[in-house]
Amino acid sequence: MTGGQEIVRGGYYSLRNRNLDIDLLMSIAILGAITVSVGFGESLYMEAATLAFLFSVAELLERYSMDKARNSLQELIDLSPNEATVRRDGAEVTVPVDDVAVGDVVVVKPGEKIPLDGDVIDGESAVNQAPITGESVPVDKTPGDEVYAGTINEQGYLELQVTSAAGDNTLSRIIEMVEDAQSNKTEREQFVERFAGYYTPIVVAFAVLVTLATPAVLGATQTEAIVYGLTLLVLACPCAFVISTPVSVVSGITSGAKNGVLIKGGNHLEAMGEVDAIALDKTGTLTTGELSVTDVVPLGDRTEADVLRCAHGLERRSEHPIGEAIVDRAEDQGVDRRGVDGFESITGKGVRAELDGRTHYAGKPGLFEELGFDLNHVHAATDGGVVTKKSQQLCERNDCVDLLETVVPELQAEGKTVVLVGTDEEIEGVIAVADELRPEAEAAVDRLHDLGVEDVVMLTGDNERTARAIAERVGVDEYRAELLPEDKVDAVRELDAGGDGVAMVGDGINDAPALATATVGVAMGQRGRTPPSRRPTSP
Repeated sequence: MTGGQEIVRGGYYSLRNRNLDIDLLMSIAILGAITVSVGFGESLYMEAATLAFLFSVAELLERYSMDKARNSLQELIDLSPNEATVRRDGAEVTVPVDDVAVGDVVVVKPGEKIPLDGDVIDGESAVNQAPITGESVPVDKTPGDEVYAGTINEQGYLELQVTSAAGDNTLSRIIEMVEDAQSNKTEREQFVERFAGYYTPIVVAFAVLVTLATPAVLGATQTEAIVYGLTLLVLACPCAFVISTPVSVVSGITSGAKNGVLIKGGNHLEAMGEVDAIALDKTGTLTTGELSVTDVVPLGDRTEADVLRCAHGLERRSEHPIGEAIVDRAEDQGVDRRGVDGFESITGKGVRAELDGRTHYAGKPGLFEELGFDLNHVHAATDGGVVTKKSQQLCERNDCVDLLETVVPELQAEGKTVVLVGTDEEIEGVIAVADELRPEAEAAVDRLHDLGVEDVVMLTGDNERTARAIAERVGVDEYRAELLPEDKVDAVRELDAGGDGVAMVGDGINDAPALATATVGVAMGQRGRTPPSRRPTSP
């Protein structure tokens, strides 16, 4: 009785609203079993309790799934700040984001979240767009570039002209897409509802017919006829249909849990077996999601340790993810620290600092071109001299490298970010940083093909060059780069339209709309975000 109260209440409201659904049939079956037990001496208490328990379990699982969905939406909502600093009448004032109009100028300081979509009109900075696009490396923003609500201003001062109101920005559209996808019922859910609409009135009508006809046909008493009718309602209750968890599904869910794969229900497991296309996010799914140093190329008479020692001194005070990766590599190598003075971040280009009384730089190749270097003629090794901007030699010793035509493009073609290290007189070395591929990624893609998955597609917000490099290494059938969350949704729908279903595997809030739109959404869990020595898992 205690477990069936919610079910009976739901059945009452269904009857009052003339909605003949499973709730109503379950309520009639439970009350019928109790009535037969109390009024007619037939012991059906266990049947009533079993029906109430199993249906309550189904309701509990559904409620749990809805709570998880609401938590995902709350994470999206929390991305955007509630207030923005707006420039009005020459002064900076803090106002709620809902009060900011299109065309207003918003000020965003280093470390702050960008409150609204807009175009940069003043300032330069590196913006972490991972929450929205999934890009592993912050993107440099200069006047004229577009920025998105919910992204993070890593370094410089920015002034933005708002292009979308709070309720119509990129983040709001992501939230709306997730809500729409969650509200769209699957074909199985729609079938159950349609089935209940026909099944419930048929069963009730048949039970009434049995009650009325058995006295005349079988010679039963009126009491026996009522018992027959109520018993039919109990037997006809589609409990097994409502909670369709056969032994194979339960075994699959249990096995998955033991291996760190949390499956929300048997229907998801069944649907996964039917998909013929899988879309994979790049950052955090095929890659580790963490930047690390992959290559160190010493120039001149420098060694790898010399280059790392110089880079460590320059990047030690930097908050940029690339700088943090370089510092981690240098400290792992146990390099000695150098004295640092006058550290300065050159927004969008690199950093500058005094190391042991001499000015050093670390940054993009363009930074060193501005310093006057000819990057087409730099010596990789030396027999007594180093090519510098002040003593350009003709590379007659055959030991020079063309950074712009060979080293840099080759590293970038592998999806790596290139950092040059040196002084205003000499380039000491090249460091490459990348979000490294998971060691098991290529084997996983091969296994998907072996299992009969026709299309394995990589979807990423990263740039074309990086996407192509990763796609070629892992062996996916297709890749799509520079995608916003809504573009990923469109890609998933396109894949789904031509087959039996599509699974989306992603890591991060920016993948939420695509995960919700796919036939099956697989989100990388905490174990999946650990270093590559550990196995990725999916809740």
